[in-house]
Amino acid sequence: MIKQEKRAGINPRSFSIDFRREEVGMLPYKRVLIKLSGEVLAGAKGFGLDMDVVLRICKDMAELAKAGIEIAIVVGGGNIFRGVNAEKLNLDRAQGDYMGMLATVINSLALQSALEKLGVPTRVQTAIEMKAIAEPFIRRRALRHLEKGRVVIFAAGTGSPYFSTDTAAALRAAEIGAECLLKVTKVDGIYDKDPSLNADAKLLKELTYEEAIKEQLKVMDAAAFSLCMENNIPIIVANILKENTLTKILLEGKKIGTIVHAKKE
Repeated sequence: MIKQEKRAGINPRSFSIDFRREEVGMLPYKRVLIKLSGEVLAGAKGFGLDMDVVLRICKDMAELAKAGIEIAIVVGGGNIFRGVNAEKLNLDRAQGDYMGMLATVINSLALQSALEKLGVPTRVQTAIEMKAIAEPFIRRRALRHLEKGRVVIFAAGTGSPYFSTDTAAALRAAEIGAECLLKVTKVDGIYDKDPSLNADAKLLKELTYEEAIKEQLKVMDAAAFSLCMENNIPIIVANILKENTLTKILLEGKKIGTIVHAKKE
């Protein structure tokens, strides 16, 4: 495994197709979609971008890519603007959602810049065309990028208002044939009740899709759970602020956080 201080020196040539094929058979998942909370990128500041946090997360992603995992990313925009708060600000909800989509583009470009500084070839694809800064979302092109070892960041949600970035993540995961949707945020997983309000909240290690939908768990919306259920995509919810969360789950196969899937083991 790459030591922390050496990760910035990753050689782009190590991302060859042959290298990836040799490694991929030993990994829990070959192709994953990582849903990254926008709020995490703000760090302790609570707003905007903390580039130290962005770089730390991207170093872990670089290690995953080097090991042969095909990585797609959907990032939220809550560190800049949340569309669901539009009405509180006397804004039209649809207009607010479009503003939130633009926030995800800002975060996506920051992630792309950090990953490329680490030698990881990265492409941003947007659901709303912005030709000067990113590619439009084209499914076949995204698949080709992944096959070539490039990280693909899907920005601007679904391109339509009233859909969350969680739903966008589930949709893109289904479209690219992801074997897992890993949602990383500031909490350790899914709880039976809000841990910030209830000291006795219990972490749920495993759930079925039906249970998650029935209990109306707020970690993801029902549309996202339903999309993953229909396409049999397991969901893992974990805390990205804990050290090496991504590598522990995706390289070492450790059971961290909560897994939502078809049947309990």
